[in-house]
Amino acid sequence: MTEDLLIDADGHILEPPDMWEKYLEAKYRDRAIRIKVGDDKREYLEIDNKRSELTSPTLLASLGGMKKLQELGATVEDVNAQRRELLKSRSGEKHRVFDSLEGVETVETYAGGAAYGAMDMKERLDLLQTEGMAKSVLYPTIGLLWEAEVFDADLTDAYCRAYNRWIADFCRDSGGRLIPIAHISLGDPAAAARELARAVKDGCKGAFVCPFTITRKPHGHADHDPVFAAAQDLGIPLAIHPTLEPPAFGVHQRFNGMDWADWYFDLFAAAGVPQAFGTLFQYGVFDRFPRLRTVVLESGAGWIGYWLDRGDAIYRRTALGGTVQLKERPSFYFKRQCYISGDPDERSIAGLTKLIGEDRFFWASDYPHPDHPGDYLEELRGMVEGMSSTARRGVLGENVARAYNLL
Repeated sequence: MTEDLLIDADGHILEPPDMWEKYLEAKYRDRAIRIKVGDDKREYLEIDNKRSELTSPTLLASLGGMKKLQELGATVEDVNAQRRELLKSRSGEKHRVFDSLEGVETVETYAGGAAYGAMDMKERLDLLQTEGMAKSVLYPTIGLLWEAEVFDADLTDAYCRAYNRWIADFCRDSGGRLIPIAHISLGDPAAAARELARAVKDGCKGAFVCPFTITRKPHGHADHDPVFAAAQDLGIPLAIHPTLEPPAFGVHQRFNGMDWADWYFDLFAAAGVPQAFGTLFQYGVFDRFPRLRTVVLESGAGWIGYWLDRGDAIYRRTALGGTVQLKERPSFYFKRQCYISGDPDERSIAGLTKLIGEDRFFWASDYPHPDHPGDYLEELRGMVEGMSSTARRGVLGENVARAYNLL
């Protein structure tokens, strides 16, 4: 793939533990996000002066660990075998086994668990060079955790502003190879629109929102129009990226007694993203803002074929379609204004490029997060196998370059 433009559409960076203390305005600094050490000598995440209830010490220490098992000489198979044995011995207990697994997690700190390039700009550029990548679009890590536990719109906006200033600074001297993306919250749409304009002026090339809103208003609701208008006028894409979600909002509350089921949890971790995305169609956002570009991230891409077929069928051939505030069928707007990223291990994308459009799909590594395998470049070869030359070039880099105006 060395002859192709290779751009990672969704990489991540681990924020410095003291970033919010340094970048928050003075008014909010005493409520900064921090990493502290508890009585058990383990690090934990503190949000607004309260210990996080959703981010465990083990999760915190693992956030940069995509390749850590290989680096430590362990194999994933060995780790999984140990975990299965532990489950057998502790059957019926309601706790996350990952948090109590002894002898497997050898890294005990957030920074200590960071893989190469996860926290240092020069290391990340070196990693891009080694892997033959031209650019990486960067999203946060702790920024995907805290919003599920903050329901104060003023504080949420302040946390976003602090991160956005920091990520712009982090990427500023990268020669355009590291692409900063702003984090905005829909709690106060007018404030979010102002921050979006400020962040883009500071160098951010796009923005993302969580798959939930702290107001519980659907993403497509007209109250969020100031954000859509700002993104359209600024000419930048607005993405929906999975995050931790407030438990009462998520899809994982359907069953009891599955606290331990990490595989199941991760399989459906991004289920909120299509739900949020669907509200943009239901509420007619794409007719109100015909130049708005939207991006669906880290939720797989194979589902979009069924999703659009089903959405079109309901829209055209049932009375349910009369509730959709759009002039055209959903697939029309997707092909005009939307993009979606696929995981490198997906094998259905070649066929979907023929049906939906060769210019609609990206690939993304999720580096360095531990819920994806580290062999993304090897897997990527399989993802693009069977694609036309234009589809291949698009998926590998040209589509994300066009979407984010990186060419």
